[in-house]
Amino acid sequence: MAQHSTHPGGASRVRRRALLGTAVLAVLVALAGLAAYLTREGRSPSDTPAPPPSSPTASSSSAAPSGPHTRPRALPVPPKTHDPITYGKAAAAALWSYDTRAYSQPELRKALRGWLTTESKYADPASVDQAVPSAVLWKEMAANKQVATAKINEGHFPHAFTQALQDDPGAITQAYVYAVTVSGKQSIRWKGSAAGGAESRSTTLAVQCRPNHSCALVGVMPSVAP
Repeated sequence: MAQHSTHPGGASRVRRRALLGTAVLAVLVALAGLAAYLTREGRSPSDTPAPPPSSPTASSSSAAPSGPHTRPRALPVPPKTHDPITYGKAAAAALWSYDTRAYSQPELRKALRGWLTTESKYADPASVDQAVPSAVLWKEMAANKQVATAKINEGHFPHAFTQALQDDPGAITQAYVYAVTVSGKQSIRWKGSAAGGAESRSTTLAVQCRPNHSCALVGVMPSVAP
């Protein structure tokens, strides 16, 4: 049930998207459909290259099956990791999961915002808010005790990201923001449903992993990067 809340598209949101572009999309120049978010002004690559950390892309399950007749799920808590792919998988699972029996829509939105980097010039909270069902839709789902869980199949650095980083390794060292594409499946159950429903999901996230700091979410990219 992929419906989202609406948010005003004011100047502050435009500036945040531009900054997100500065941090990430400067190294995704090969991706069609993302060029509008690209801005390279002010980027000063460091002389010290920092290639992306290695990470396996083996299948993993991020959430155990759940339904209206199981124990309510807690609000999502970000993991402590220095691996952007591990963090990206966890963030995607959090964005694709909810339990209307256990908490309210504002509580979930606040919890997901807690995954964002504290560097406000890079954080894009509007892109995270859009992953949460609107207040009106949440009320309808809560009446049916609707629950969504996520199973993560794999996560990887998009090809254009790794290629651009190879061409300019110092580009990452300004903000240490990595692009991570995650794929998986979202399963939804509700009161009175025997089997529920499921659909495949994919998203590209911007994840910040500065040296000596745990990773944090920057935002959800407007398009999925292969």
